Amino acid sequence: VQLQASGGGLVQPGGSLKLSCAASGRTFSTYPMSWFRQAPGEAREFVAATRWIGGSANNQYYTDSVKGRFTISRDNAKNTVYLQMNNLKPEDTAVYYCAAASARLILSEIRRKDAYEYWGPGTLVTVSS
Repeated sequence: VQLQASGGGLVQPGGSLKLSCAASGRTFSTYPMSWFRQAPGEAREFVAATRWIGGSANNQYYTDSVKGRFTISRDNAKNTVYLQMNNLKPEDTAVYYCAAASARLILSEIRRKDAYEYWGPGTLVTVSS
């Protein structure tokens, strides 16, 4: 299994970026996928997750600091998860990692790093003027 994230780069405050994470090796359509980030000198933190709840429905979960600015979505046909980031702030600067779980996580597990088995190599997002 491989996860490959892309879409990072340098953007000015207030700008937008869209990250993509393509999975290969297995299908994750009914398993949680998420984004975490790690700023320099900081621990890796949860950003957003999407969790299948049945049929074609997914729930989305966000850390408070990105609610209303970031949107996570998935395209099961492409086995890809996205993170649309709007109104970016300097404090959003970090390496962003996508992750995928091999089990259907319960709510209390969604934000935990150790709940995700598969990780991509990360993509750097720099928000600066």
